[in-house]
Amino acid sequence: MSDLAQMVELQQSLTFLGSIGGLALALLGAGLAAVLSGIGSAKGTGIAGEAGTGLLCQDPSKFGKVMILQVIPGTQGLYGLVVWFFAIFRMGLLGGELPVLTVAQGMQYFMACLPMALGGLFSAIAQGRVAAGSINILAKKPDDWSKGMVLCITVEFYAILSLLASMLMLINIS
Repeated sequence: MSDLAQMVELQQSLTFLGSIGGLALALLGAGLAAVLSGIGSAKGTGIAGEAGTGLLCQDPSKFGKVMILQVIPGTQGLYGLVVWFFAIFRMGLLGGELPVLTVAQGMQYFMACLPMALGGLFSAIAQGRVAAGSINILAKKPDDWSKGMVLCITVEFYAILSLLASMLMLINIS
């Protein structure tokens, strides 16, 4: 292949990358918000569910309270999905046409989705651990199970802050 042919091929690939690179970055950020938050929620609800099964083997009447404590770490997955949906809405993907985003715009979407991606991942796992501890409270002192709920809600606050940060950044992308 001649030098001229290589230069033409390089220019075409750069043009192609320039035309889809922004959209690819934006979609990667949105996808990470949904996927990492979902992974964290799956892990967190799994941790709480493992603790819950131990208690339910001994006292099945506590199923309702165990289920509530297990579901709480699942909210981050929902928050990640909200950020994903809002990001693709803001990109214009729901309009039926493929949007053209610059690499700079794509990077803005990517960075705007990161708080929810990382905040959702880590807070859901931490909340699952707190929920498992709260299930232990329910096992030993059933009347104090609401104290465990308060501890879980404390971790939830940081997931909500991650959601808020991502949403505010997405709103301000022009």
